[in-house]
Amino acid sequence: MLDRADQPGTATPADPTGELRPVAFRGAGFAPKASRRAGWIALALVIALWQVAGSAGWVNPLFLPAPLSIARAIYQLALSGALWQHLSYSIMRIGAGWILGTIAGVIIGFSIGLSSLARGVGITFISALFPIPKIALLPLLILWLGIGEEPKIATIALGVFFSTAISVYSGVDAVPRNLIRMAQSFNVPFHAIVRRVIWPGALPSILAGFRITASIALLLVVSAEMIGAEFGIGAFVLQAGNLMQTDQLLAGVVILSLFGLAVGKLINMLEVRLLHWR
Repeated sequence: MLDRADQPGTATPADPTGELRPVAFRGAGFAPKASRRAGWIALALVIALWQVAGSAGWVNPLFLPAPLSIARAIYQLALSGALWQHLSYSIMRIGAGWILGTIAGVIIGFSIGLSSLARGVGITFISALFPIPKIALLPLLILWLGIGEEPKIATIALGVFFSTAISVYSGVDAVPRNLIRMAQSFNVPFHAIVRRVIWPGALPSILAGFRITASIALLLVVSAEMIGAEFGIGAFVLQAGNLMQTDQLLAGVVILSLFGLAVGKLINMLEVRLLHWR
């Protein structure tokens, strides 16, 4: 018989005395972790270099204001109350459009994932309508719904709906079919299979879709407000650009970025709560 050290796939001891040494466990899987310190340090360095370039006069403040000028503009907007007025309109439009589009997208996505008839009809319409830029439909929606909040909310809801439906039925398709067959073999009711097998299995894809649709809603609300709105972050950015007030323009951009970070944080908390089993 072969000695243990001569067997294939077995590591020989590297210690010359012949004693076995512990080997580090290498099968921990692939689980990358984001370093919070590294991200904040890199961001602080970029802002510091930006401020130094602006203070030294290396960059024309008309083209790129320094971070302190942008922070001063945000502070003045907050004191005047204009920031909260514009932000409240944008949040209302994003919230209403995202909720409507998400509810419709989840329903249609599950229908496509679970029904052959819905799949045949739904995928055809989604494939045909999804590539259309939703902001291009805003004039038509204004004609249908009138000048007001309805066409802006409908534009956001349409953009959110298609991405949500695609992520939902993709998540349903990704659920292992052997789990569904095992539940059926035990005569588990259909609604229980959907609730206890398909929904948890599709949830990671659905939450990833939520992250995408939140960004889509933010992009669409800015575009819609630039086209036909008096109040909103998009309208404020457009007005500041027309007046060449670049500090206020970038203040609006920073506010949008902070809003996007806050939404991303909320989705992260939702993922931690709902996907704790992973």
